[in-house]
Amino acid sequence: MPRKGMRSLCFHSKSPSFAAYSSSPSRPSSVSFPTPRRVPVTNFTDAMIEDIIGNAAVLVMKWNPETSTYAKVTSLFYESKTEAQQFIRCVTELQKAMHFLVLEDPTSEKIVHAQSLMEIAMKRLQKEFYQILSMNRAHLDPESVSTRSRSSVTSTRSSTSDYEDGGATTDDDVRFARESISEVEHVSSVAMADLKSIAECMISSGYAKECVHIYKIIRKSIIDEGMYKLGVERLSSSQIHKMDREVLDLRIRSWLNAVKMSISTLFNGERILCDHVFASSASIRESCFTHISREAATLLFGFPQVLVAKSKKSSSSLDVFRLLDMYTSISERWPEIDSIFSFESTAAVRSQALNSLIKLSESVRSMLSDFESTIQKDSSKSVAHGGGVHDLTLRVMNYLSLLTDYSNVLVEIVSDWPPPAKSSLPESYFDGPHSEDGQAPVISLRMAWLLLVLLCKLDDKAKHYKDVSLSYLFLANNLQYMISNVRTSNLQYLLGEDWISKHERKVRQFAENYEGLAWGKVFASLPENPTAEISTVEARLIFRNFNFSFEEAHRKQRTSVVLDQKLREEMQVSIAKKLVSAYREFYDAHRLTVGGGRNVELYVRFAPEDVENHLSDLFFGTMDSDGSSQYSPSHRRSPLRL
Repeated sequence: MPRKGMRSLCFHSKSPSFAAYSSSPSRPSSVSFPTPRRVPVTNFTDAMIEDIIGNAAVLVMKWNPETSTYAKVTSLFYESKTEAQQFIRCVTELQKAMHFLVLEDPTSEKIVHAQSLMEIAMKRLQKEFYQILSMNRAHLDPESVSTRSRSSVTSTRSSTSDYEDGGATTDDDVRFARESISEVEHVSSVAMADLKSIAECMISSGYAKECVHIYKIIRKSIIDEGMYKLGVERLSSSQIHKMDREVLDLRIRSWLNAVKMSISTLFNGERILCDHVFASSASIRESCFTHISREAATLLFGFPQVLVAKSKKSSSSLDVFRLLDMYTSISERWPEIDSIFSFESTAAVRSQALNSLIKLSESVRSMLSDFESTIQKDSSKSVAHGGGVHDLTLRVMNYLSLLTDYSNVLVEIVSDWPPPAKSSLPESYFDGPHSEDGQAPVISLRMAWLLLVLLCKLDDKAKHYKDVSLSYLFLANNLQYMISNVRTSNLQYLLGEDWISKHERKVRQFAENYEGLAWGKVFASLPENPTAEISTVEARLIFRNFNFSFEEAHRKQRTSVVLDQKLREEMQVSIAKKLVSAYREFYDAHRLTVGGGRNVELYVRFAPEDVENHLSDLFFGTMDSDGSSQYSPSHRRSPLRL
């Protein structure tokens, strides 16, 4: 999303007025604010005390919004960075002086005066803190903040303003920093530095509660608004199960985008900002970030758990891929989630994310079991035309090919899932891919088992062909399709070359069985020695037998289908090698002996070239002689390469 994207998503509305935050809220019992930092006591002289209180009085009263219209409508930190730094320094010196007076002269009227100035200064800083947060919503959006790592925030901040060592930052310094970083980053860095300076001053002066109260309310509104714009809202399980499939799919896609944006930008940027502003107090850092993000993050990561809770809703095979997308979305971002929500008080967020992963895993395993059961229970007696690829094979292989695109997360999901019993798998399945401990990975065994279940079901379906030769062609076609899908998907890495090689041998065996049954009579119609001298009667009988058996075989087999081009060409060539050369020799040796002139045509119906052309038309699925529709993809006949 472009840089403007997240800002327009989360930060267009105006913040409530400062008056809504300026009252002192009751301090939550669950949050412990740190004791004000003890300032090293310096031996002050009366003159020094007078100077400190006097200087503070001038600057503090100048910016007192209760007595100055100018101070009421103007921002100190926006007006002059130098004067803002002087203000912070005056407050720090005033605090030191107050500590000295409390120890040396607790009854001094100067303490009362200094305390009065301190309260006015804190109200001023409280107002400044609110103004910086609210006026810089666009520049303090999580996207701008998250473009830098947490460590780089400190280095960038030091280039724009150095509040920690007391060094003054002039307007020239700011202009110089502007040249080194982009405008957005510059404004964001300056605002973050100002917030940190104010927060440290207020915390050390004992006014942490007021500072934190403003920060929590403004920043939580930003997170909540961002989540709303990302489409994250609280839904019950019953609401989800009543949704149409299209609506639910849109919800899931919206959630996937929300996870991506919220982890990389929204929560990450907020954690960076919170860590920076409250760098001086670990407890306040944790308290603020937890209050701001926990509710929204728990709601976000709770969606998958609500989605799959008690879900027995009928669904298509594509549902599992949405669940795998959701699992992947959380799993791949787990290191970021664990880092962002590393506080003890945000353990509920991490727990919710893990619980959703567990529920998603259980649902995926359940769907895989249901998928296996669906294959086993398929009782359809329909057969593929011409011994082609069955719809069940198409569906199963498409499903498994897509499924293995999620191999990385599937390994996690099925890692503790008991593999199929070894007795239920052929021994050869355990000679495939191995892990380092010599055992086949669970996911590999699962895929091999599902393919075996499919093969067994196809073997049952092959029995429905009346022509046994088509049964073998059907098995060859379907197994070849399976192998092709294995080779062009991640299945090849799960099953290994050994599985592919073994099943390619099975395809060749099925093809040979088909060839023997479909064309065996034609092969047998020719003598073993085609050029041996025989009588005219014998030659005529052989030609007649060949004509009849060839025509019958071609008529039966011309609608047969072999979809795989390589397999089709191999089968055409194999039949041609056994038939054309033998027939050509017999034809050349005995064509003229069976009769002359028209009599030859009574016995010799096919020239060798005719036989070759007829064979080259096989396995494309042609039209019947009556014009009825059969599977006939367009093809270009090419000469057989014998």
